[in-house]
Amino acid sequence: MINFPDDTQRLSIIGSTGSGKTQAAQFHLARRSYDEMPWLIYDFKGDPTIGSIPYARLIRVDEIPIKPGVYVVQPLPGQVDAVEAQMEAIWERGRMGIYIDEGYMIGTKNKFFRALLTQGRSKEVPMIVLSQRPVWMDRFVFSESEFFQIFRLQHKKDVKNVQEFVPANLGERIPEFHSYYYDVKANRVTVLKPVPPIDAIHDIFYRRLRPIRQVV
Repeated sequence: MINFPDDTQRLSIIGSTGSGKTQAAQFHLARRSYDEMPWLIYDFKGDPTIGSIPYARLIRVDEIPIKPGVYVVQPLPGQVDAVEAQMEAIWERGRMGIYIDEGYMIGTKNKFFRALLTQGRSKEVPMIVLSQRPVWMDRFVFSESEFFQIFRLQHKKDVKNVQEFVPANLGERIPEFHSYYYDVKANRVTVLKPVPPIDAIHDIFYRRLRPIRQVV
């Protein structure tokens, strides 16, 4: 038995391109309470699997979702200030989940990203933050995470960086699409098998979001 993050906690998912981290992140998101509160996905790359989440709504970077559901924003490279303003509004509002695909795109100067990381529990703002290069990340992403899921890492510096927070031999190879899962509070590392196929994960979104969208 393993513990999964609740709706106040932070999960870091780390792995190189093609390691399975995006699919794992959507597996985790599919389990969350987006039928009770809004969840906002920052999709900097325009990932096709994020774009095909059933009933997910694409919104602008200056919008703040209020109703339950899954929402996607695709910030442009020049919208750094707009992203910070949106995160400020989320910090003020509270009770909204945040999923960030490639967290290094947020940068290290967004003070409200850091505020959400450090105060998210009291604000009821759970977070799922992905990264392929942890050395580029704001270290508060890792110091404030209650859970980690680590896939294959290519660079020794990335392994060393994550090893400071996760007590596992991350240099040891595990089978493809497997991952190390670390529960910080329990201080327990588990090797997880691959998550279900993306179609099965999206079917969960479909079944849970369809009643909400029909009402809307």
